[in-house]
This record gives sequence, structure tokens and C-alpha cells, in this order.
Amino acid sequence: MAESTAVPPRAATTQPADTQAGIARAAGINALGNVGSRLLGLLRESVIAGTFGVSGGTAAFDAVSSVPKMVYELLIGGMLSAALVPVLSEYATEERREELDGILSTLLSLASVVLIAVVVVLELGAPWVAPLLLGGFDVELLRTATMLVRLIVPAIIIYGISGILQAYHYARKRFVYPSLGAPAHNLGVIVAVVLLAGKLDLASLSVGIVAAATVQLLVQLPGLRGTHLTLQWNWRHPVVRRILQLYAPVVLSIVIQNVGIIIDRNLASRTVAEAITWMQKATFLIQLPLGLVSMAISLAVLPTLSQIDARVDLERFKRTFCQGLRLVLVIILPAGAGLAALGLPLIRVIMERGAFTPADTHETWLALCYYLPGLPFAAIDLPLIFAFYAQKDTITPVVVGVAAVAIYLVVGPMLAFLMGWGYLGLVAANSVQLTSHAVIMLWAFRWRFEGLRGYGVLTTTAKAALASAVAGALAYGGYAVAAQRIPGRGIITDAVGLLVGAGLAVLAYAPAAHLLRMEELGLVVDVVRRRLGAAPPRPERGTGT
Repeated sequence: MAESTAVPPRAATTQPADTQAGIARAAGINALGNVGSRLLGLLRESVIAGTFGVSGGTAAFDAVSSVPKMVYELLIGGMLSAALVPVLSEYATEERREELDGILSTLLSLASVVLIAVVVVLELGAPWVAPLLLGGFDVELLRTATMLVRLIVPAIIIYGISGILQAYHYARKRFVYPSLGAPAHNLGVIVAVVLLAGKLDLASLSVGIVAAATVQLLVQLPGLRGTHLTLQWNWRHPVVRRILQLYAPVVLSIVIQNVGIIIDRNLASRTVAEAITWMQKATFLIQLPLGLVSMAISLAVLPTLSQIDARVDLERFKRTFCQGLRLVLVIILPAGAGLAALGLPLIRVIMERGAFTPADTHETWLALCYYLPGLPFAAIDLPLIFAFYAQKDTITPVVVGVAAVAIYLVVGPMLAFLMGWGYLGLVAANSVQLTSHAVIMLWAFRWRFEGLRGYGVLTTTAKAALASAVAGALAYGGYAVAAQRIPGRGIITDAVGLLVGAGLAVLAYAPAAHLLRMEELGLVVDVVRRRLGAAPPRPERGTGT
């Protein structure tokens, strides 16, 4: 990682106890919600894989399911961290509560009009959307994709409203309600597929997304208790103008990213019909630790960072940021090692049943292996982006994002078609994209905020990498030994082997972290134990260099 030459004094690396615990506590709430979401996500993937398997039809759904996500990110999602949370955080005090309610009313009113208009356009343009994503598919599959697009795009309205409410809750540092959204969403998909698959076949997946988005919105509503909302259409509200000004540079980045996704799906459809589904299943496994760790911690840190002016108090800003970055590293590195060691049996346990075959397991595992090198870089990338957003700098992440997409568009087709790697070449190019984005962001952070030296980031990285290597080796060995001792092959063998391997990994990583004095992991454990009433707070110490 890039380091500056200016080394702060040792005492400067000590984060105030309330700030450290506050970040860890908020991250813990986010992570608990993500744990519920990911567990239900595992069940969701198992139900979908067993019901529909892998085919051109599932690939069509996996491709068109990105449409509401892309539109949401363009209109609301990208605005959430870049502008909504940073700006709304400034009004999140009791003295300005009435003002904040008025701003929320204006945002919801204006967004509803825009979202409805976009959905109408997409409903009419569905026959052109499907070929854009799936240019390599035949006419019948394109007809199926068009039908799936028309069924799924109403979810955009619901996602948009829910996203604004999430920003409102995050700005007020009320993390419980947003954390319930994702588990509710996955549960909605599961119920819809179980109830409707026999009647609607693949259409049940699109209908399930709309139902799931509705449930996700409903669990946000109790957090509005005491909030006074009215219809307000003031496009010229100063806060609206400010949010749009902050968001304007981000639009280009998201457009470029969406273009990259469209090209990626289009290229994948020209390899083998099932490729998109194999890639989606592997991506889901990669997103497990990213959602549990990087997103949870980044969202926990963002409101605090947004309230610090780095020009006035640079050291406090960097201490807060580095606390979050170190928390990401000490958890994401062992998670990556665990996926590398146990990914194949994990795929078998979760997905290999019903219509999902051993051949599908093998292809999904290969895709996972090609995604894994980019995992740690993707994990540190999000807090880096949020650090710039918190300082109202949306231009730097945009420029870096455009550069990273350009790298993918060069590397992807070269590996996939010129070198004959097929869809795995596109996966490898995605890892290159994630890595290059994080490296460039680190350089930009060094240039803008005078680097990370003196805040323990490199030391924590080295310690976590060493402990993770040990844990990963024990996980693989534990699984192999357990699997050999159980007669036959099947889900029971894999499940027992996974439990043994994962258990050994945890038992190895925890004492290794203690011996290496990785205090960030201890902080997370302490917060969890205090919430369970098991232990008092421990005294704070310096984080080292």
C-alpha cells in the first residue's frame, strides 16, 4: 500500500474508545443483518439451483435481473453513499429534525415521479433491452428474456423508495432497519419461488424479485415512526440541488459501470449459454464476505467520516478511516482463505441437487477460483471510495472507476476470445478490474490525504495474511481428513467436512490473531460479547504502526 513520508506520533494512532466501539457496534449491527441475509441467500440459491438448474433460461433471468439493479444504482443507489448519507447526516440532529423530515418528503416525492417514468419506458422498451444484454442468444431465449424484463422492472420503483429510506436511517445512525431489508428480500424470493415455480416456471423468479422488493420496503417503514411526511415537489430545494451537484460526477461512473455490465453479459452470452448462471453463482459466493464485512463496516464508518472535515482535522479523519480499513482486512483475508480451501464442497452442499448437476458445480468452482484474487482488493476498495464521498469528493472515484472499466474492456475480450479462455477469461478480467481499481484508489488516497503510514494498515495486513494462510491450510486439511473417514460421497460427507474444516480454521485464526496482537479482531469480539452481556469493555490501547 502507498505510504506517505509524514509519520504521525505514536499517540495519534490511538482511536478514542467511543469512536472505535461506535464503529464496531454499527458494523456489528450491519453484519448481523448481513449474516441473516447471507444465510437466507444460501437457502435462496439452493432453492433456485435445485428447482431450475443451469440452462439458457436461467442465464436469461440472471442477465435481466441486473436491469433493476443497474437502474437503481444509477438513480438512487449510487447517490446513497456519494451524496444522500453525507448530506442528510448534516441534518441528523434533534434540533434539525423537522428540517430533515421536510427534506425526506421532498426526496421521496420527486424520486417517485422519476422512478415511475423510468419503469414505463422500460416496459415499452423491453424487446430492445433483452438483445442488448444477450446478443448471443437465439430468438426463443430472447423472447423469454423480454417477458422476464417486463415482469421484473416494477421492482425499480420499490427499490428506489427503499433506498432513500435506508439513507435516512443511516444518516441518523439507526442501522437496525436497513439491516433487516436484505434478509427480508431473500426471504421474499424464497417464498415466491416455492409457491409459484410450479405455476409460472421461470416467470416466478421475476415475480419473486418484485415481491421481495416490497417486503424489503415494508421492514423500513417502522423506522419512520415520528417522522412527518408530506407531498413536496420543490425541485429547487437547496438540499436537492446540493445532492444532485455531488452526484453529478458519479453518474458518469455508474453509466460506465453499467455499460461494462451490459458488455460483460453480452460477451458471456457468446461463450456458452450457461456461462452467465455459472458466473452468477460464483459471484454470489464472493459477495458473501463482501457484504458481511466490507459493506457493513463501510456503511458504519461513512456517517462519522462525513461529519469530519479532513481539511481541519486530518488525523482524526485518517484514524477513523484506518480503523474501518483494518477491521475489513482482519476479517476479509481469512474469509478469502476459507473460500479457497472449502469453496468446492460448499458449492456442492448449497447447490448440487435437483436440476443442478456435478458439471455445474465444477464450472461454478472454476469461476470462483478466478474471482478470488480480486476479493481482498474489492473489500478495501469500498471504504476507500466512501472516504472520498465523505469529503464531498465524488469526482476522484468516478475517474478511477472509468479507468478500471476501460482496463476490463481491454483485458476481458483478449482473455475470453483471443486467448480462448471463454467465460473464465471474463471472470479473470473482472479480478484484474477490481485489483486495478483498488490500487489506483490507494494511490489517490495517498496523494489526497497524505497516505496511511503510521496507522497500522500494513502491519495489520501482514499479520492477517499470515494467520489466514495457517487457517486456510488447516481448513483444507481438516475437510480432507474428515471426508476420508466418512464412507461414501454425498452431501453428508461434504457437510461434515465443511464443519470440521471451518471449525479448525476458526480455532487456528483466533489464537494466531491473539499471538500477533491483532487488536481489531478482539474489538469486534468484545462488542459482540458486550451486546450479549458477557463482558465489560476492555481498555483501549494503541494500534501500532
